[in-house]
Amino acid sequence: MPDETGQSSKTYLHIENLWKKFGPFVALKDISLDVMEGEFLCFLGPSGCGKTTLLRAIAGLDIQTAGTIAQAGKDISNLPPSRRDFGIVFQSYALFPNLTVKANIAYGLESEGRARPAIEQRVSELLEMVALSDQSEKYPAQLSGGQQQRIALARAIATSPGLLLLDEPLSALDAKVRVYLRHEVKELQRKLGVTTVMVTHDQEEALSMADRIVVMNHGVIEQVGTPLEIYRHPETLFVADFIGAMNKIPATAGKPGFLKVGNHVLACRSSRFDAPKELIATIRPEDIAPLESDEGLDKSDSATNVISAKITKMEFLGSFFRATLSSSDLGGIDLIADFSINAVRLVTSRVASAASRAASNFLFE
Repeated sequence: MPDETGQSSKTYLHIENLWKKFGPFVALKDISLDVMEGEFLCFLGPSGCGKTTLLRAIAGLDIQTAGTIAQAGKDISNLPPSRRDFGIVFQSYALFPNLTVKANIAYGLESEGRARPAIEQRVSELLEMVALSDQSEKYPAQLSGGQQQRIALARAIATSPGLLLLDEPLSALDAKVRVYLRHEVKELQRKLGVTTVMVTHDQEEALSMADRIVVMNHGVIEQVGTPLEIYRHPETLFVADFIGAMNKIPATAGKPGFLKVGNHVLACRSSRFDAPKELIATIRPEDIAPLESDEGLDKSDSATNVISAKITKMEFLGSFFRATLSSSDLGGIDLIADFSINAVRLVTSRVASAASRAASNFLFE
């Protein structure tokens, strides 16, 4: 039964205990994952983390060393790519340069032996869907990067595959086109209801497009969750540091709900760590808010997440300022804070008080 996002609670792709080795190098280590029917899932991580290897294993382009892959209840672990039900779009688009746009889209349909009238009708539908009906007789070299990407998508979904695989499909485009096509690709996927797995190293891309994100590092899955869960509730220091900007601060666990940073005690989330455990506390730059004044502030109240800080640097980033804060209260550690244009009016170029709305949100060994 589909939920409000249009995605089903039924497992469509089941990966169990997957390993992939290239000689002595282990690219994937015991990967187990379920992808729901109609879901848009992103594999996210730095270069070399194994995300593309995992996608290629699903496609059958790199057969796994061990483990199983099942699609729609059918074991496809050892099937060649030609016998797997998927469409794929590569970073390079891989369009046939000697074929017109129309012929590129029709290629897979012709390979299936469909009748000419059915092929023409399907190609026409797809060209209209990607808003390129007037480009049908052009060749790939005559199209912009964004147009080529849309043709590659149309070709991938022409045969109505059960699974759509996207290997960094937007990374070769300029920033404005990339942002525009994020929305286009997501809307197209929702409209078709096709289960989609996308590889990306762009965290903003994953956060804006995915129903769930699989964060990978060194061949293992660090965390699986919705974009909000990944961003607000990271389970490891790697995820906390990789997704979005983050301040990392050496700290010591205190009594439950508190920790010591420098000579200052901050209230924090309850954690599993017992005092006096040495930790890394992390705070998002946007969770640090300026106070208009520190007059009347009870500095003896150790439960108050307020520190006096000196702004040593301000960087204008359009919709906000990124400030570097230095504080003796934190043992000389610098913090990065993101202030809105309005918030900047509350701070001076010399000294400001900074409060964290959610100080030390996440604690790690």
